[in-house]
Amino acid sequence: MFDISLWDIVRNLLLAARWTVLLSLVAFICGGIAGLAVLFARVSAFPWLRRAMGWYIELFQGTPLLMQLFLCFFGLSLVGIELSPWEAAALSLTLFASAFLGEIWRGCVEAVPKGQWEASSALAMGYFQQMRYVVLPQAMRLAVAPTVGFSVQLIKGTAVTSIIGFIELTKAGTMITNATFRPFTVYGLVAVFYFCLCYPLSLLARRLERKLHAAR
Repeated sequence: MFDISLWDIVRNLLLAARWTVLLSLVAFICGGIAGLAVLFARVSAFPWLRRAMGWYIELFQGTPLLMQLFLCFFGLSLVGIELSPWEAAALSLTLFASAFLGEIWRGCVEAVPKGQWEASSALAMGYFQQMRYVVLPQAMRLAVAPTVGFSVQLIKGTAVTSIIGFIELTKAGTMITNATFRPFTVYGLVAVFYFCLCYPLSLLARRLERKLHAAR
């Protein structure tokens, strides 16, 4: 057992929290870009493309994130694609985020009244002009709150990446616990760190939801 002070524990958890934040940002940004592709595929005029994206969403929403992580890290190595824990974590969380964000945004786009589509069509706008100038600005207002709310789930989802050896907040907590034999203190601090990361986003999502709902 090592004699490690409380400050040493906090400092090491802070260092690990950087990777939790960075992984969350990478997954959210890359997942958002991929989610836009999923959105446009889901609302496209091609039935086969809508069905394909429907299966994609069902796959990632209907299976555990941990299993997806294992498939990225261990499964790809079977076909000769070797990924580091960081790369596997980023890839699996990006795919996970793209499925959820794409479906969230699809619901927001389809919530825009049909009259808006008809009015923009009457103005001789093409499909992409309708989306850019009429539909997406309205859908974005609906999408802000659930998108921010999903980012909270994404931050908490980074904890499962500790299983493949990626050293983020949870993995660092396990390593420190093994060195200090102070699980209550260490995991209590880990919980506090997650709370400090997630609670402000939860408050922001609620505030945006109230504000945007009142503005309608």
